[in-house]
Amino acid sequence: MNWSGWKAVSIHSFRPRTSAGASAGKADTLPERFGPGAFGFGKLAKPEQVAALDIDVRPDGTGLPAGSGTVAAGAVLFSAKCAACHGSGGTGGPNGALVVTTAVPGKRPAKVIGNYWPYATTVFDYVRRAMPFNEPGSLTNGEVYALTAFLLYSNKLIDEKTILNAKTLPAIRMPAQPSYVPDDRKGGPEIR
Repeated sequence: MNWSGWKAVSIHSFRPRTSAGASAGKADTLPERFGPGAFGFGKLAKPEQVAALDIDVRPDGTGLPAGSGTVAAGAVLFSAKCAACHGSGGTGGPNGALVVTTAVPGKRPAKVIGNYWPYATTVFDYVRRAMPFNEPGSLTNGEVYALTAFLLYSNKLIDEKTILNAKTLPAIRMPAQPSYVPDDRKGGPEIR
């Protein structure tokens, strides 16, 4: 292949064009700053499309939606939608355990919600995005709160009468949280 005429370009050298380009005047195509001519396909996401995917939940509870759930409701949901992969009560199945079980001498305990996850809000976030495996994102917010309550209860982190919602969930302190240390390295990009 003849590479004459090609020149090295870094991603930082791309700038929005001010002159009329291939996508000028078309609101539904990508601006050329995303690549040379945007390769002739794609369109800008509408704000409502972005909002539907912008569902992250932070450790402090920012992003938690309205709704609530109980341990009892979560137990019913878990049996119906989760036990096939995670076993009865979350103690282990083809896709692993979610609940701390009795230690086996000479065997390292599995990393599960009750001994490894640093934030209770992460349980909600993960279940809402990725579960159940065959229908991710299909659960209502109330169902996710209920499943989260059941999982935290099964790991002996809350009692059976606890009602989880956007206020109570971030208040739960996970046993593994002190094991996680902030990245305090210097000399590069610092994220705080």
